[in-house]
Amino acid sequence: MTTKLHEPLLVVEDSNEDFRMLQRLMRRMAVKNPIYRCTNGDEVLDLLYQNSRSENPQKTLRPSVILLDLNLPGIDGRDILERLKQDISLREIPIVVFTTSSNPRDIEFCYQKGANGYLVKPMDAQELQKTIQAFVDYWLATNTPPVST
Repeated sequence: MTTKLHEPLLVVEDSNEDFRMLQRLMRRMAVKNPIYRCTNGDEVLDLLYQNSRSENPQKTLRPSVILLDLNLPGIDGRDILERLKQDISLREIPIVVFTTSSNPRDIEFCYQKGANGYLVKPMDAQELQKTIQAFVDYWLATNTPPVST
């Protein structure tokens, strides 16, 4: 698999178990992209806003895609999605929601607020692998993101 090796992925996931499983699957899929993790909404905002104010843009983290859990401690994923998509300097970063919620209201809300994708975390290991493979194939290998300025 050919992935865009230089493009970082930001995973916003509070569950250590879910994050370890995601890492394991991505390693098996030969994903070489740097993977950064935030465990709550405050960390996401701190990381992205600290970077957007940085004096040295070469040294800042600008994720090519954000994989966002909805149910987070503190500021939840819905608020993060809404804030990032309203920010002119961050809104072009694709955000793919990755959550256990299959509630139609959550799905509708996320797309209305600008989510670029919505993936429901399957409980079955094989289905999870298929879902992660589809994410990797599209967002890390096929998709062409906008050039950030």
